[in-house]
Amino acid sequence: MAETNYTKTILQYAITSRILLLTLIVLWRSLLSPYDTSASLNPNCLSHSSQSTKPPILFPSIASAIEESIVWDSVYFVRIAQCGYEYEQTYAFFPLLPLFISLLSNSVFRPLVPVIGYRAVLGLSGYVISNVAFLFAAFYMYRLSLVILKDPDASLRASILFCFNPASIFYSSIYSESLYALLSIGGTYLLMCGVNNVPVLLFALSGSVRSNGVLNAGYYGFKALHQSYYAMNFKKRVHLALQVVLAGALRCICIPIPFLAYQAYGYYNICHGREPDEMRPWCKARIPLLYGFIQSHYWGVGFLKYFQLKQLPNFLLASPVLSLAFFSIHSYLKADPENFCSLGFGATLKRKNAAALLFSEGEEPVRDDYHYAAKQVPLQSPKF
Repeated sequence: MAETNYTKTILQYAITSRILLLTLIVLWRSLLSPYDTSASLNPNCLSHSSQSTKPPILFPSIASAIEESIVWDSVYFVRIAQCGYEYEQTYAFFPLLPLFISLLSNSVFRPLVPVIGYRAVLGLSGYVISNVAFLFAAFYMYRLSLVILKDPDASLRASILFCFNPASIFYSSIYSESLYALLSIGGTYLLMCGVNNVPVLLFALSGSVRSNGVLNAGYYGFKALHQSYYAMNFKKRVHLALQVVLAGALRCICIPIPFLAYQAYGYYNICHGREPDEMRPWCKARIPLLYGFIQSHYWGVGFLKYFQLKQLPNFLLASPVLSLAFFSIHSYLKADPENFCSLGFGATLKRKNAAALLFSEGEEPVRDDYHYAAKQVPLQSPKF
């Protein structure tokens, strides 16, 4: 019962934070003129040979309000969902979120098209996907925290901080943050509970949402290191260590596949079949990576490129969060320097069953640490 109460509590905080945030969005947009005016730019899809007449809708004011809220990156996601990948720069926005927006708009929300128009339905679908994904991400954030911290109160506080994090606006807009967080946090939770293959799928899908999804392969690399270390030093079984490393490597290889497939898709659409003098510069590279070229060419994004004097106001704006992150890391380093500096191997040296408990590979019984922690630690009212 107490476990259910904690789950309800975090879902209540997650829902409240979304309602509060969406209310603030509506309030400030009604009081101030938007800085970004790209919402009004909505030409017909290039696949339409002529300007088609839009059918009348029942509630144009509602449609206008939704469409005017589609700004910044949301413009790209909605445009891709509606028209596909038309321009080179649109390939910077990965396909899973636009795909979900298109599917939802053409199924569940299809009856709303005559009411508010197709583009407004696309925008509404994007908002629903982002906010629902955030609720599940907050839920799995609590479960993952409980697996790691073994402390329901601390886990609940961590999840509430996630609900009200400084970048919270992006989790309720038509951005990829919520979907990425759900896939990454959910996959990490299952991995920590001893599930081996389902997290591979979730991590791979995260690479279809954001480019840094490929970095989730590092969790399997870290897990393989711990398992092989345990097999070599405590079980003295070299063949088991090799088996663990091979299995981890295969799973790591699977995770970047959607990202690489998307890059190949872009190469085929933009470069394939063109004469050399018609090719874009990145097409001729030894490793033709579309994403890196777009980020650098259109948005000036690259290693240390952001560190410029003109960006000083943005660093000052982010300084509270950067300071909090720095002091949090520093506090953990002071509290447990051995474990921090050894990437977790210090705990394994002290407790021979630590690697088996967290990262079993069939030899040891897998224990769901979420339910284990819930049973071991009395669940009381959270203290903030």
